[in-house]
Amino acid sequence: ARRMVCICAPLGLHPDNFIPKESGKDYAPSPYLEILKQFRKDFTVISGLEHAGMSSSFGHQASASFLSGVPGAGRPGFRNAISLDQAAADHIGALTRFPSLALSGEGSGGLSWTRTGALIPADNSPSKVFAQLFLEGRAHEVRKQMRRLEDGRSILDDVREQAKSMRTGLGGDDRDKLDEYLTSIRELERRMVNDESWAKKPKPKVEVEPPKDIANPADLIGRTRLLFDLTHLALQTDSTRLITIMLAGSTSAPPIEGVSLGHHDLSHHGKDPGKLEQLKIVEIETMKTVRDLLTKLQQSKEGDASL
Repeated sequence: ARRMVCICAPLGLHPDNFIPKESGKDYAPSPYLEILKQFRKDFTVISGLEHAGMSSSFGHQASASFLSGVPGAGRPGFRNAISLDQAAADHIGALTRFPSLALSGEGSGGLSWTRTGALIPADNSPSKVFAQLFLEGRAHEVRKQMRRLEDGRSILDDVREQAKSMRTGLGGDDRDKLDEYLTSIRELERRMVNDESWAKKPKPKVEVEPPKDIANPADLIGRTRLLFDLTHLALQTDSTRLITIMLAGSTSAPPIEGVSLGHHDLSHHGKDPGKLEQLKIVEIETMKTVRDLLTKLQQSKEGDASL
């Protein structure tokens, strides 16, 4: 099975500690990549990439284009396009119960966008995502879900006929808008057909305790670990093959020894040595969560290979 996990660190990583000084496979590992040394033969670091039309004044907004490459994020009139994961979901999404998962460590802003440029809200509650993935609904809840799917399909039929009758009297721009709308309806129909077939199949069983959501938004590492644990379980059970994760970037000080300032404040360090020292502590802990995710994937066997 081909799988893809896209992770965005919205506050970035300090490049001096992440990007190797030399190119080629014999590079000396940077401080952050040293943490991943056991996987050195399994990853490639690519530096020097950027999307066209971006600037530092729109740094945070640029995450909207992280997986779409559309220039102008954050500027007036910006209109996004389909993200890489959703383009992949068009091809392999129907093979799994969930065509894709959009996750976030903070808020509902994520990395996934529809073909018409609408943001797909990200889930930031690991307990709810776990329930959707692995906990069976009661019989009456399943029947209710089936009725919702049937009702939704009949509503779409009505809307589609109305939209077609409107099209003949519209100008060019309005026709484009209507075509976007009809494309959204077709995407929704495909998802509904997929949902209906999977609603009749039992969910996979996992021998783990359901996660408990972390209320503290400043606990960046704890929240990231929960999302990565879910990612491992979702891939291991083949519940989905496409996952996007927007990591958290809290303004409050994370509960990490040696850190007294908020992660966001530290990312705007202005080359202050004290801030850079604390930022390194936060980012090293973040890289450890990546190492632990890779370790779980490596230890999970799939046929003659590892997950």
